Amino acid sequence: MARLLYAAAAAVVAALCAGAPEAWAAQPRAAVLGDLPPDLRALIVRAIGEADRPIENRFEARRRADGAADDATAVLRSEGYYAAVVQPQVGEGDAPAASVRITPGPRFVLAAPAIEWVGPPPDQTAVQDAEQSLALKPGAPGRAADVVAAEGRAVAAVQKRGYADAKADPRQVVVDYATRTVQPTYRIAAGVLSRLDGIKLTTNGRTSAAWIQHLAPWKPGDLYDPNDVAELQRRLLDTGVYDSVTVGLAPDKDLTPQGLRPVVVSLSEHKRRSISLGASYGTNEGPGGDVTWTHYNVLGRADTLSLFARGSRIDSRVGVDLSLPHWRKADRTLASEIAAYNQTTDAYDATGIGGHVNLIRRYSRTSFLTLGVLVDYSQTKELKPGTLTSLGRDVGTFGLLGDLTLDRSNDPLNPTRGYRIGGRIEPTLLAGKGTVPYLKVQAQGSVYWPLDRLGETVIAARLHAGSIINGTVSDIPAPQRFFAGGGGSVRGFAYQAVGPRLPDNTPQGGLSLVEGSLELRHQLTHDWGVVAFVDAGAVGDRTVPQFKDGGVGAGLGVRYNLGFGPIRVDVATPVSGRRGGAPIQIYVSIGQAF
Repeated sequence: MARLLYAAAAAVVAALCAGAPEAWAAQPRAAVLGDLPPDLRALIVRAIGEADRPIENRFEARRRADGAADDATAVLRSEGYYAAVVQPQVGEGDAPAASVRITPGPRFVLAAPAIEWVGPPPDQTAVQDAEQSLALKPGAPGRAADVVAAEGRAVAAVQKRGYADAKADPRQVVVDYATRTVQPTYRIAAGVLSRLDGIKLTTNGRTSAAWIQHLAPWKPGDLYDPNDVAELQRRLLDTGVYDSVTVGLAPDKDLTPQGLRPVVVSLSEHKRRSISLGASYGTNEGPGGDVTWTHYNVLGRADTLSLFARGSRIDSRVGVDLSLPHWRKADRTLASEIAAYNQTTDAYDATGIGGHVNLIRRYSRTSFLTLGVLVDYSQTKELKPGTLTSLGRDVGTFGLLGDLTLDRSNDPLNPTRGYRIGGRIEPTLLAGKGTVPYLKVQAQGSVYWPLDRLGETVIAARLHAGSIINGTVSDIPAPQRFFAGGGGSVRGFAYQAVGPRLPDNTPQGGLSLVEGSLELRHQLTHDWGVVAFVDAGAVGDRTVPQFKDGGVGAGLGVRYNLGFGPIRVDVATPVSGRRGGAPIQIYVSIGQAF
Protein backbone atom coordinates (compact mmCIF):
# COMPACT_ATOMS: atom_id res chain seq x y z
CA MET A 1 0.00 0.00 0.00
CA ALA A 2 2.80 2.44 0.92
CA ARG A 3 4.54 1.81 -2.42
CA LEU A 4 1.27 2.29 -4.29
CA LEU A 5 0.63 5.63 -2.58
CA TYR A 6 4.18 6.77 -3.28
CA ALA A 7 3.87 5.83 -6.97
CA ALA A 8 0.57 7.67 -7.27
CA ALA A 9 1.99 10.81 -5.67
CA ALA A 10 5.03 10.69 -7.94
CA ALA A 11 2.79 10.36 -11.00
CA VAL A 12 0.76 13.40 -9.97
CA VAL A 13 3.90 15.49 -9.46
CA ALA A 14 5.31 14.37 -12.81
CA ALA A 15 2.08 15.25 -14.58
CA LEU A 16 1.98 18.70 -13.02
CA CYS A 17 5.61 19.33 -13.94
CA ALA A 18 5.03 18.15 -17.52
CA GLY A 19 2.03 20.39 -17.95
CA ALA A 20 3.61 23.48 -16.44
CA PRO A 21 5.40 26.03 -18.63
CA GLU A 22 9.16 26.12 -18.44
CA ALA A 23 10.10 28.15 -15.36
CA TRP A 24 12.45 31.12 -15.58
CA ALA A 25 15.61 30.37 -13.63
CA ALA A 26 16.71 33.50 -11.81
CA GLN A 27 19.83 35.09 -13.29
CA PRO A 28 21.92 38.16 -12.37
CA ARG A 29 20.51 41.41 -13.79
CA ALA A 30 23.83 41.85 -15.53
CA ALA A 31 26.99 39.78 -15.87
CA VAL A 32 30.11 41.07 -14.08
CA LEU A 33 33.23 41.03 -16.27
CA GLY A 34 36.81 41.86 -15.40
CA ASP A 35 39.63 40.70 -13.14
CA LEU A 36 38.32 41.25 -9.58
CA PRO A 37 39.24 39.86 -6.16
CA PRO A 38 36.72 37.09 -5.27
CA ASP A 39 35.33 38.88 -2.21
CA LEU A 40 34.85 42.14 -4.15
CA ARG A 41 33.17 40.31 -7.03
CA ALA A 42 30.75 38.62 -4.57
CA LEU A 43 29.80 42.01 -3.09
CA ILE A 44 29.12 43.50 -6.52
CA VAL A 45 27.08 40.50 -7.70
CA ARG A 46 24.99 40.69 -4.53
CA ALA A 47 24.41 44.44 -5.02
CA ILE A 48 23.37 44.01 -8.66
CA GLY A 49 20.85 41.35 -7.71
CA GLU A 50 18.80 38.99 -9.84
CA ALA A 51 16.22 39.50 -12.59
CA ASP A 52 12.72 38.12 -12.27
CA ARG A 53 12.22 37.69 -16.04
CA PRO A 54 14.38 37.39 -19.20
CA ILE A 55 15.46 40.36 -21.35
CA GLU A 56 12.96 41.04 -24.15
CA ASN A 57 14.54 43.97 -26.04
CA ARG A 58 17.64 46.18 -26.31
CA PHE A 59 16.06 48.97 -24.28
CA GLU A 60 15.60 46.59 -21.33
CA ALA A 61 19.20 45.35 -21.73
CA ARG A 62 20.57 48.91 -21.68
CA ARG A 63 18.49 49.80 -18.62
CA ARG A 64 19.81 46.77 -16.71
CA ALA A 65 23.43 47.40 -17.71
CA ASP A 66 23.26 51.06 -16.61
CA GLY A 67 21.62 50.12 -13.31
CA ALA A 68 24.24 47.44 -12.67
CA ALA A 69 27.00 49.96 -13.37
CA ASP A 70 25.57 52.35 -10.77
CA ASP A 71 25.32 49.56 -8.19
CA ALA A 72 28.87 48.39 -8.92
CA THR A 73 30.24 51.94 -8.63
CA ALA A 74 28.61 52.37 -5.23
CA VAL A 75 30.14 49.12 -3.97
CA LEU A 76 33.59 49.97 -5.37
CA ARG A 77 33.63 53.38 -3.70
CA SER A 78 32.43 51.94 -0.39
CA GLU A 79 35.33 49.47 -0.54
CA GLY A 80 37.94 52.13 -1.37
CA TYR A 81 38.23 51.70 -5.18
CA TYR A 82 37.73 55.35 -6.11
CA ALA A 83 39.66 55.14 -9.40
CA ALA A 84 37.74 52.17 -10.77
CA VAL A 85 36.54 52.16 -14.38
CA VAL A 86 33.02 50.78 -14.82
CA GLN A 87 31.61 50.26 -18.33
CA PRO A 88 28.02 49.10 -18.95
CA GLN A 89 27.77 46.87 -22.03
CA VAL A 90 24.99 45.45 -24.19
CA GLY A 91 25.44 42.44 -26.47
CA GLU A 92 24.20 41.90 -30.01
CA GLY A 93 20.73 40.89 -31.21
CA ASP A 94 17.17 41.94 -30.44
CA ALA A 95 17.31 40.57 -26.86
CA PRO A 96 21.00 40.97 -25.96
CA ALA A 97 22.70 40.16 -22.67
CA ALA A 98 23.51 42.95 -20.24
CA SER A 99 26.91 43.13 -18.61
CA VAL A 100 29.25 45.50 -16.81
CA ARG A 101 33.02 45.43 -17.28
CA ILE A 102 35.04 46.58 -14.27
CA THR A 103 38.66 47.58 -13.91
CA PRO A 104 39.00 48.17 -10.16
CA GLY A 105 42.30 50.02 -10.20
CA PRO A 106 44.29 50.63 -7.01
CA ARG A 107 42.58 50.53 -3.64
CA PHE A 108 42.80 53.81 -1.75
CA VAL A 109 44.00 53.68 1.84
CA LEU A 110 43.24 55.65 4.98
CA ALA A 111 45.23 58.70 5.97
CA ALA A 112 45.43 59.82 9.60
CA PRO A 113 41.92 60.83 10.78
CA ALA A 114 41.23 64.00 12.74
CA ILE A 115 38.54 65.30 15.08
CA GLU A 116 37.38 68.90 14.91
CA TRP A 117 35.37 69.99 17.97
CA VAL A 118 32.31 72.12 17.30
CA GLY A 119 31.87 74.50 20.20
CA PRO A 120 33.75 74.02 23.50
CA PRO A 121 35.75 70.78 23.51
CA PRO A 122 35.21 68.22 26.28
CA ASP A 123 37.79 67.54 28.98
CA GLN A 124 41.12 66.05 28.02
CA THR A 125 40.16 62.53 29.07
CA ALA A 126 37.12 62.56 26.80
CA VAL A 127 39.23 63.96 23.95
CA GLN A 128 41.75 61.14 24.32
CA ASP A 129 39.00 58.49 24.52
CA ALA A 130 37.36 59.84 21.35
CA GLU A 131 40.64 59.84 19.43
CA GLN A 132 41.54 56.32 20.55
CA SER A 133 38.06 54.99 19.78
CA LEU A 134 38.41 55.94 16.09
CA ALA A 135 40.72 52.94 15.68
CA LEU A 136 41.45 53.82 12.05
CA LYS A 137 44.93 52.69 11.10
CA PRO A 138 46.69 54.77 8.40
CA GLY A 139 47.40 52.56 5.43
CA ALA A 140 44.34 50.34 5.96
CA PRO A 141 41.80 50.04 3.11
CA GLY A 142 39.66 53.18 2.82
CA ARG A 143 36.31 51.45 3.35
CA ALA A 144 33.31 53.73 3.81
CA ALA A 145 31.79 51.47 6.46
CA ASP A 146 34.92 51.78 8.61
CA VAL A 147 34.87 55.58 8.29
CA VAL A 148 31.22 55.79 9.37
CA ALA A 149 31.62 53.29 12.22
CA ALA A 150 34.56 55.23 13.64
CA GLU A 151 32.38 58.34 13.94
CA GLY A 152 29.79 56.43 15.98
CA ARG A 153 32.50 55.08 18.30
CA ALA A 154 33.90 58.56 18.89
CA VAL A 155 30.49 60.02 19.82
CA ALA A 156 29.79 57.07 22.12
CA ALA A 157 33.14 57.53 23.85
CA VAL A 158 32.37 61.18 24.58
CA GLN A 159 28.88 60.34 25.84
CA LYS A 160 30.29 57.72 28.17
CA ARG A 161 32.40 60.43 29.79
CA GLY A 162 29.24 62.30 30.82
CA TYR A 163 28.50 64.44 27.75
CA ALA A 164 24.97 63.17 27.19
CA ASP A 165 24.15 65.52 24.30
CA ALA A 166 27.27 64.82 22.24
CA LYS A 167 26.48 64.48 18.55
CA ALA A 168 28.21 64.39 15.18
CA ASP A 169 27.91 67.19 12.65
CA PRO A 170 28.48 66.41 8.93
CA ARG A 171 31.96 64.96 8.53
CA GLN A 172 34.46 65.91 5.83
CA VAL A 173 36.13 63.13 3.84
CA VAL A 174 38.90 64.10 1.41
CA VAL A 175 39.69 61.59 -1.36
CA ASP A 176 43.14 62.45 -2.78
CA TYR A 177 43.67 60.84 -6.19
CA ALA A 178 47.33 61.90 -6.27
CA THR A 179 48.25 60.11 -3.05
CA ARG A 180 45.41 57.57 -3.31
CA THR A 181 44.30 58.25 0.24
CA VAL A 182 41.05 58.81 2.10
CA GLN A 183 41.28 61.27 5.00
CA PRO A 184 38.23 61.72 7.26
CA THR A 185 37.77 64.73 9.53
CA TYR A 186 35.03 64.30 12.10
CA ARG A 187 33.12 67.29 13.47
CA ILE A 188 31.73 66.52 16.93
CA ALA A 189 29.76 68.80 19.27
CA ALA A 190 30.35 67.60 22.83
CA GLY A 191 27.82 69.80 24.62
CA VAL A 192 27.98 70.25 28.39
CA LEU A 193 28.78 67.74 31.10
CA SER A 194 25.67 66.09 32.59
CA ARG A 195 25.17 64.69 36.07
CA LEU A 196 22.27 62.44 36.94
CA ASP A 197 19.44 62.99 39.39
CA GLY A 198 16.86 60.41 40.45
CA ILE A 199 14.13 58.77 38.38
CA LYS A 200 11.03 60.58 37.17
CA LEU A 201 8.16 58.11 36.62
CA THR A 202 5.72 59.51 34.07
CA THR A 203 3.26 56.59 33.91
CA ASN A 204 0.15 56.53 36.07
CA GLY A 205 0.08 52.82 36.85
CA ARG A 206 0.38 50.37 39.69
CA THR A 207 4.17 50.51 39.97
CA SER A 208 5.58 52.26 43.03
CA ALA A 209 7.86 55.18 42.21
CA ALA A 210 9.87 54.47 45.37
CA TRP A 211 10.57 50.92 44.19
CA ILE A 212 11.72 52.19 40.78
CA GLN A 213 14.18 54.55 42.49
CA HIS A 214 16.10 51.71 44.14
CA LEU A 215 16.74 50.08 40.75
CA ALA A 216 18.91 52.94 39.50
CA PRO A 217 22.53 51.79 39.00
CA TRP A 218 23.79 55.29 39.83
CA LYS A 219 23.68 57.75 42.69
CA PRO A 220 22.45 61.36 42.37
CA GLY A 221 25.37 63.48 41.24
CA ASP A 222 27.11 60.73 39.25
CA LEU A 223 28.24 61.56 35.73
CA TYR A 224 25.91 60.46 32.96
CA ASP A 225 26.77 57.05 31.51
CA PRO A 226 24.56 55.63 28.72
CA ASN A 227 25.29 52.13 30.01
CA ASP A 228 23.61 53.00 33.32
CA VAL A 229 20.46 54.18 31.57
CA ALA A 230 20.42 51.03 29.42
CA GLU A 231 20.95 48.87 32.52
CA LEU A 232 17.91 50.39 34.22
CA GLN A 233 15.80 49.59 31.16
CA ARG A 234 17.12 46.01 31.15
CA ARG A 235 16.27 45.55 34.82
CA LEU A 236 12.70 46.68 34.28
CA LEU A 237 12.19 44.53 31.19
CA ASP A 238 13.59 41.47 32.96
CA THR A 239 10.71 41.52 35.44
CA GLY A 240 8.41 40.34 32.66
CA VAL A 241 5.40 42.37 33.86
CA TYR A 242 5.61 45.31 31.43
CA ASP A 243 4.52 45.39 27.81
CA SER A 244 7.08 48.11 27.08
CA VAL A 245 9.67 50.15 28.95
CA THR A 246 11.12 53.49 27.84
CA VAL A 247 14.05 55.05 29.69
CA GLY A 248 15.68 58.29 28.65
CA LEU A 249 17.44 61.38 29.92
CA ALA A 250 15.26 64.43 30.63
CA PRO A 251 15.97 67.47 28.39
CA ASP A 252 18.47 69.98 29.73
CA LYS A 253 15.67 72.50 30.36
CA ASP A 254 14.47 70.22 33.19
CA LEU A 255 17.64 70.58 35.25
CA THR A 256 17.17 70.59 39.01
CA PRO A 257 18.37 73.60 41.06
CA GLN A 258 21.50 71.55 41.75
CA GLY A 259 22.16 71.21 38.01
CA LEU A 260 21.20 67.53 37.81
CA ARG A 261 19.18 65.84 35.04
CA PRO A 262 16.44 63.36 35.95
CA VAL A 263 16.02 60.09 34.11
CA VAL A 264 12.49 59.71 32.73
CA VAL A 265 10.90 56.24 32.90
CA SER A 266 7.66 55.41 31.10
CA LEU A 267 6.04 52.01 31.67
CA SER A 268 3.27 50.22 29.83
CA GLU A 269 1.95 47.66 32.29
CA HIS A 270 0.34 44.29 31.61
CA LYS A 271 -3.32 43.89 32.35
CA ARG A 272 -3.85 43.15 36.01
CA ARG A 273 -4.73 39.49 35.53
CA SER A 274 -4.25 36.71 33.04
CA ILE A 275 -5.29 33.08 32.68
CA SER A 276 -3.20 30.50 30.84
CA LEU A 277 -4.13 26.96 29.86
CA GLY A 278 -1.88 24.10 28.81
CA ALA A 279 -2.15 20.49 27.74
CA SER A 280 0.31 17.64 27.24
CA TYR A 281 0.47 13.98 26.35
CA GLY A 282 3.19 11.39 26.86
CA THR A 283 3.38 7.70 26.13
CA ASN A 284 3.97 7.07 29.86
CA GLU A 285 2.29 10.02 31.54
CA GLY A 286 -0.88 9.92 29.46
CA PRO A 287 -2.90 13.14 29.05
CA GLY A 288 -2.19 16.13 31.27
CA GLY A 289 -3.32 19.70 31.68
CA ASP A 290 -2.67 22.83 33.68
CA VAL A 291 -4.29 26.17 34.39
CA THR A 292 -2.64 29.26 35.92
CA TRP A 293 -4.29 32.46 37.13
CA THR A 294 -1.77 35.28 37.48
CA HIS A 295 -2.13 38.68 39.12
CA TYR A 296 0.56 41.26 38.28
CA ASN A 297 1.88 44.07 40.43
CA VAL A 298 -0.22 43.36 43.52
CA LEU A 299 2.41 45.09 45.66
CA GLY A 300 3.39 47.71 43.08
CA ARG A 301 6.93 46.37 42.65
CA ALA A 302 6.66 44.23 39.49
CA ASP A 303 5.65 41.23 41.58
CA THR A 304 3.81 38.20 40.20
CA LEU A 305 1.23 36.21 42.20
CA SER A 306 0.02 32.97 40.61
CA LEU A 307 -2.50 30.30 41.51
CA PHE A 308 -1.95 27.07 39.58
CA ALA A 309 -3.36 23.60 39.16
CA ARG A 310 -1.77 20.76 37.22
CA GLY A 311 -3.05 17.29 36.56
CA SER A 312 -1.49 14.15 35.05
CA ARG A 313 -1.22 10.47 35.82
CA ILE A 314 2.19 10.88 37.43
CA ASP A 315 2.07 14.28 39.13
CA SER A 316 -0.91 16.44 40.10
CA ARG A 317 -0.74 19.54 42.28
CA VAL A 318 -2.38 22.81 43.23
CA GLY A 319 -0.60 25.75 44.77
CA VAL A 320 0.35 29.38 44.84
CA ASP A 321 3.64 31.12 44.12
CA LEU A 322 4.88 34.65 44.56
CA SER A 323 7.85 36.22 42.78
CA LEU A 324 9.47 39.47 43.90
CA PRO A 325 12.07 40.61 41.34
CA HIS A 326 14.96 42.86 42.38
CA TRP A 327 14.26 42.07 46.02
CA ARG A 328 16.17 44.53 48.24
CA LYS A 329 18.85 44.70 45.56
CA ALA A 330 18.94 44.64 41.77
CA ASP A 331 19.18 41.25 40.03
CA ARG A 332 17.96 39.33 43.08
CA THR A 333 14.58 37.59 42.98
CA LEU A 334 12.75 36.21 45.99
CA ALA A 335 10.59 33.30 44.80
CA SER A 336 8.29 31.37 47.10
CA GLU A 337 5.78 28.59 46.52
CA ILE A 338 3.47 26.36 48.51
CA ALA A 339 1.62 23.44 46.94
CA ALA A 340 -0.33 20.30 47.73
CA TYR A 341 0.51 17.36 45.48
CA ASN A 342 -0.25 13.77 44.62
CA GLN A 343 2.29 11.60 42.79
CA THR A 344 1.61 8.16 41.38
CA THR A 345 4.58 6.37 39.83
CA ASP A 346 5.73 2.80 39.30
CA ALA A 347 8.16 3.21 42.20
CA TYR A 348 6.00 4.95 44.83
CA ASP A 349 2.88 6.93 45.64
CA ALA A 350 3.17 10.20 47.55
CA THR A 351 0.70 12.74 48.86
CA GLY A 352 1.77 15.85 50.68
CA ILE A 353 2.12 19.57 51.04
CA GLY A 354 5.33 21.56 50.83
CA GLY A 355 6.80 24.93 50.23
CA HIS A 356 10.08 26.64 49.51
CA VAL A 357 11.61 30.10 49.53
CA ASN A 358 14.48 30.77 47.13
CA LEU A 359 16.72 33.78 46.68
CA ILE A 360 17.96 33.85 43.09
CA ARG A 361 20.93 35.99 42.14
CA ARG A 362 21.33 36.68 38.43
CA TYR A 363 24.82 37.17 36.98
CA SER A 364 23.97 37.17 33.27
CA ARG A 365 20.98 36.46 31.05
CA THR A 366 21.09 32.72 31.82
CA SER A 367 23.52 32.33 34.75
CA PHE A 368 22.18 32.19 38.31
CA LEU A 369 23.04 31.39 41.91
CA THR A 370 20.11 30.11 43.98
CA LEU A 371 19.99 29.77 47.77
CA GLY A 372 16.86 28.37 49.35
CA VAL A 373 15.05 26.57 52.15
CA LEU A 374 12.48 23.77 51.80
CA VAL A 375 9.83 22.40 54.16
CA ASP A 376 7.67 19.43 53.15
CA TYR A 377 5.33 16.91 54.79
CA SER A 378 4.32 13.80 52.85
CA GLN A 379 2.73 10.40 53.19
CA THR A 380 4.40 7.86 50.93
CA LYS A 381 3.59 4.29 49.96
CA GLU A 382 6.37 2.10 48.60
CA LEU A 383 7.72 -1.44 48.78
CA LYS A 384 10.40 -2.11 51.35
CA PRO A 385 13.61 -3.36 49.72
CA GLY A 386 14.39 -6.94 50.74
CA THR A 387 10.99 -7.96 52.13
CA LEU A 388 8.76 -6.34 49.47
CA THR A 389 6.29 -5.50 52.22
CA SER A 390 4.17 -2.42 51.78
CA LEU A 391 5.80 0.48 53.59
CA GLY A 392 3.93 3.62 54.48
CA ARG A 393 5.84 6.61 55.78
CA ASP A 394 4.90 9.95 57.24
CA VAL A 395 7.94 12.08 56.49
CA GLY A 396 8.81 15.66 57.34
CA THR A 397 11.58 17.08 55.19
CA PHE A 398 13.65 20.13 56.05
CA GLY A 399 16.25 21.12 53.51
CA LEU A 400 18.58 23.83 52.29
CA LEU A 401 19.50 24.46 48.68
CA GLY A 402 22.51 25.83 46.87
CA ASP A 403 22.38 25.79 43.08
CA LEU A 404 24.76 27.42 40.59
CA THR A 405 24.09 27.53 36.85
CA LEU A 406 26.66 29.00 34.48
CA ASP A 407 25.54 29.28 30.86
CA ARG A 408 28.04 30.26 28.19
CA SER A 409 26.06 28.93 25.24
CA ASN A 410 24.75 31.18 22.46
CA ASP A 411 21.04 30.32 22.80
CA PRO A 412 18.94 29.05 25.74
CA LEU A 413 16.62 26.88 23.61
CA ASN A 414 18.77 25.99 20.60
CA PRO A 415 22.49 26.26 21.41
CA THR A 416 24.99 25.70 18.61
CA ARG A 417 28.22 26.63 20.42
CA GLY A 418 29.50 27.17 23.95
CA TYR A 419 28.93 25.25 27.16
CA ARG A 420 26.81 25.03 30.31
CA ILE A 421 27.78 23.81 33.74
CA GLY A 422 25.83 23.57 36.96
CA GLY A 423 26.08 22.23 40.48
CA ARG A 424 23.46 21.61 43.15
CA ILE A 425 23.85 20.78 46.84
CA GLU A 426 20.96 19.94 49.19
CA PRO A 427 21.62 19.32 52.90
CA THR A 428 18.46 17.58 54.14
CA LEU A 429 17.00 16.34 57.41
CA LEU A 430 14.25 13.70 57.40
CA ALA A 431 11.98 13.52 60.43
CA GLY A 432 9.55 10.66 61.01
CA LYS A 433 10.29 7.48 62.89
CA GLY A 434 13.69 8.80 63.81
CA THR A 435 15.76 11.38 61.99
CA VAL A 436 18.07 10.89 59.03
CA PRO A 437 20.38 13.65 57.84
CA TYR A 438 21.85 13.32 54.36
CA LEU A 439 23.51 15.37 51.65
CA LYS A 440 22.36 15.22 48.03
CA VAL A 441 24.91 16.50 45.50
CA GLN A 442 24.51 16.84 41.73
CA ALA A 443 26.61 18.25 38.89
CA GLN A 444 25.82 18.62 35.21
CA GLY A 445 27.54 19.97 32.14
CA SER A 446 26.95 20.16 28.41
CA VAL A 447 29.04 21.36 25.50
CA TYR A 448 28.24 22.27 21.89
CA TRP A 449 30.70 22.01 18.96
CA PRO A 450 29.65 23.51 15.61
CA LEU A 451 31.14 21.65 12.63
CA ASP A 452 30.66 24.57 10.24
CA ARG A 453 30.76 28.35 10.39
CA LEU A 454 26.97 28.79 10.46
CA GLY A 455 26.38 26.13 13.10
CA GLU A 456 24.11 24.07 10.83
CA THR A 457 25.74 20.84 12.02
CA VAL A 458 26.47 20.55 15.74
CA ILE A 459 27.77 17.86 18.06
CA ALA A 460 26.23 18.20 21.53
CA ALA A 461 27.25 16.23 24.62
CA ARG A 462 25.86 16.12 28.17
CA LEU A 463 27.01 14.53 31.44
CA HIS A 464 25.00 14.43 34.69
CA ALA A 465 26.11 12.84 37.96
CA GLY A 466 24.61 12.75 41.45
CA SER A 467 25.16 11.16 44.84
CA ILE A 468 23.38 10.89 48.19
CA ILE A 469 25.85 10.89 51.06
CA ASN A 470 24.85 9.23 54.34
CA GLY A 471 21.94 6.84 54.69
CA THR A 472 20.95 3.66 52.89
CA VAL A 473 18.34 3.00 50.24
CA SER A 474 15.94 1.92 53.01
CA ASP A 475 16.62 5.14 54.97
CA ILE A 476 15.86 7.48 52.08
CA PRO A 477 12.18 7.63 51.03
CA ALA A 478 11.64 6.62 47.40
CA PRO A 479 10.57 10.13 46.20
CA GLN A 480 13.97 11.49 47.22
CA ARG A 481 16.15 8.80 45.61
CA PHE A 482 17.65 8.97 42.13
CA PHE A 483 15.79 7.52 39.15
CA ALA A 484 16.61 7.50 35.44
CA GLY A 485 14.71 7.05 32.22
CA GLY A 486 12.42 9.28 30.19
CA GLY A 487 12.58 12.31 27.92
CA GLY A 488 14.89 14.40 30.09
CA SER A 489 17.08 11.47 31.09
CA VAL A 490 17.62 8.30 29.04
CA ARG A 491 15.37 8.34 26.00
CA GLY A 492 14.07 4.99 24.81
CA PHE A 493 13.06 4.03 28.35
CA ALA A 494 9.95 4.82 30.31
CA TYR A 495 10.01 7.16 33.30
CA GLN A 496 12.03 5.52 36.17
CA ALA A 497 12.75 2.45 33.98
CA VAL A 498 16.57 2.60 34.24
CA GLY A 499 18.21 1.37 37.43
CA PRO A 500 17.91 -1.36 40.05
CA ARG A 501 14.58 -3.07 40.55
CA LEU A 502 12.95 -5.04 43.31
CA PRO A 503 12.26 -8.76 42.72
CA ASP A 504 8.71 -7.91 41.52
CA ASN A 505 10.21 -5.54 38.88
CA THR A 506 9.24 -2.35 40.75
CA PRO A 507 11.81 0.45 40.19
CA GLN A 508 13.84 0.83 43.39
CA GLY A 509 15.81 4.00 42.80
CA GLY A 510 19.23 4.52 44.25
CA LEU A 511 21.83 6.65 45.98
CA SER A 512 23.87 7.52 42.90
CA LEU A 513 23.25 8.50 39.30
CA VAL A 514 25.28 8.91 36.12
CA GLU A 515 23.76 9.98 32.79
CA GLY A 516 25.28 10.95 29.46
CA SER A 517 23.98 11.98 26.06
CA LEU A 518 25.55 12.52 22.64
CA GLU A 519 23.67 14.17 19.78
CA LEU A 520 24.43 15.02 16.16
CA ARG A 521 22.17 17.89 15.11
CA HIS A 522 21.78 19.07 11.53
CA GLN A 523 19.65 21.94 10.22
CA LEU A 524 18.14 20.94 6.87
CA THR A 525 16.39 24.25 6.16
CA HIS A 526 15.59 27.39 8.11
CA ASP A 527 12.58 25.63 9.64
CA TRP A 528 13.46 21.93 9.75
CA GLY A 529 16.24 19.98 11.41
CA VAL A 530 17.07 16.37 12.31
CA VAL A 531 18.90 14.80 15.24
CA ALA A 532 20.51 11.43 15.88
CA PHE A 533 21.24 10.64 19.54
CA VAL A 534 22.49 8.10 22.04
CA ASP A 535 21.65 8.30 25.77
CA ALA A 536 23.05 6.19 28.59
CA GLY A 537 22.44 6.11 32.33
CA ALA A 538 22.97 4.09 35.47
CA VAL A 539 21.51 4.21 38.99
CA GLY A 540 23.32 2.55 41.91
CA ASP A 541 22.35 1.55 45.43
CA ARG A 542 25.62 2.93 46.80
CA THR A 543 26.98 6.44 47.10
CA VAL A 544 29.43 5.77 44.26
CA PRO A 545 27.88 4.42 41.01
CA GLN A 546 28.59 0.77 40.22
CA PHE A 547 27.36 0.95 36.57
CA LYS A 548 25.70 -2.46 36.83
CA ASP A 549 22.10 -1.24 36.66
CA GLY A 550 22.15 0.86 33.53
CA GLY A 551 20.58 1.30 30.15
CA VAL A 552 21.44 2.67 26.73
CA GLY A 553 18.90 4.16 24.34
CA ALA A 554 19.22 5.54 20.83
CA GLY A 555 16.95 7.23 18.36
CA LEU A 556 16.18 9.94 15.84
CA GLY A 557 14.39 13.26 16.19
CA VAL A 558 12.88 16.05 14.15
CA ARG A 559 13.07 19.76 15.00
CA TYR A 560 10.78 22.51 13.71
CA ASN A 561 11.75 26.14 14.26
CA LEU A 562 9.03 28.14 16.03
CA GLY A 563 10.99 31.39 15.77
CA PHE A 564 11.98 31.63 19.44
CA GLY A 565 13.14 28.00 19.59
CA PRO A 566 12.50 24.53 18.15
CA ILE A 567 9.74 22.09 18.95
CA ARG A 568 11.23 18.61 19.16
CA VAL A 569 9.83 15.18 18.47
CA ASP A 570 12.13 12.29 19.44
CA VAL A 571 11.58 8.59 18.79
CA ALA A 572 13.87 6.26 20.74
CA THR A 573 14.33 2.60 21.56
CA PRO A 574 16.39 0.75 24.19
CA VAL A 575 19.72 -0.62 22.94
CA SER A 576 20.62 -2.42 26.17
CA GLY A 577 19.23 -2.72 29.68
CA ARG A 578 15.57 -3.08 28.74
CA ARG A 579 13.41 -4.86 31.30
CA GLY A 580 9.98 -4.99 29.77
CA GLY A 581 8.12 -1.89 28.77
CA ALA A 582 7.35 -0.58 25.32
CA PRO A 583 10.09 -1.01 22.69
CA ILE A 584 9.48 2.50 21.31
CA GLN A 585 9.13 5.77 23.24
CA ILE A 586 8.03 9.12 21.78
CA TYR A 587 8.83 12.50 23.36
CA VAL A 588 7.47 15.92 22.39
CA SER A 589 8.69 19.16 23.94
CA ILE A 590 9.91 22.69 23.20
CA GLY A 591 13.64 23.32 22.98
CA GLN A 592 16.51 20.93 22.45
CA ALA A 593 16.85 17.98 24.84
CA PHE A 594 19.77 19.77 26.53
